[in-house]
Amino acid sequence: MESRPSAPDKTLLLPVANEETADRLLETAIDIAIERSLRLLVIHVVAVPDQLPLDAGYRLLDDSDEQLLADAAATATEHGVPTDKRVRFARSVTSGILGAIEKENVELTLLGWRGRPPRQNVVLGSYIDVVLRKATCDVLVKRIQTPQPDIDSILVPIAGGPHEGLALETASALATQHDAVVHLLHVRSETDPAQREGEANALLLNASDEFDSETEIRREVAVDDHVAGAITDRTTAHDVTILGVSRGGFVRRTLLGTISEAVGRNASGTVFLAKRYDPVPSRIRRLVRRVAQ
Repeated sequence: MESRPSAPDKTLLLPVANEETADRLLETAIDIAIERSLRLLVIHVVAVPDQLPLDAGYRLLDDSDEQLLADAAATATEHGVPTDKRVRFARSVTSGILGAIEKENVELTLLGWRGRPPRQNVVLGSYIDVVLRKATCDVLVKRIQTPQPDIDSILVPIAGGPHEGLALETASALATQHDAVVHLLHVRSETDPAQREGEANALLLNASDEFDSETEIRREVAVDDHVAGAITDRTTAHDVTILGVSRGGFVRRTLLGTISEAVGRNASGTVFLAKRYDPVPSRIRRLVRRVAQ
């Protein structure tokens, strides 16, 4: 499929570290960049120890790292995506990514996650957690596991959360590029009032508006008191699952076991966790609501 006219002022940032994860992330980056008319910036961050000046980072740069960037940029360009590549020298991978986000007017950052078990004070990974918390752009985290199968079916859980818009945009891009069927799922508790089913159907209908008329949409309202388990069980029937991170935050140790993380760790197939950038801190929003009452 040919790319749409480029929009060089809007950038998708793709940090890459090794060939295995780069290839799997690049597939998604190309799909999204084509659908959203984004420029792609592929970066490799070299973490330079404090005892060395940053410009000495070239001593730590391998030829394989530069080849990795060149190959990724060439592949994206072959697909018609305007692409640049950069090596960034920074004190940490985190600061290198965050610095690129600020400097390059990044609209969306795509990160890879291997789904490793959580560690003390770490939810997804030391640098992923910080980027999710501090990035001034939308962030998608793709769980890297087995090679990506053909994308024929996409599952998008819907609950009315603030990050679902990004999940739906991503699902729309992938569905269009792969001619995939999109399944929208809302899980409600058995103890919910009867009228909640009508509200759930309205949520799913509103979510359907994100997709073009050629995309096949299927909608389901499930009744189950174990929301994460109900979603995870259904992921076995789909190639990709895309969900917005849970309400009230995400990258905090106290939220371990929330729906988004539970599904992200246990779902079958490829999983994306989507976090929409909100320039207004939640604490300020709560204060405004209290003043207005």
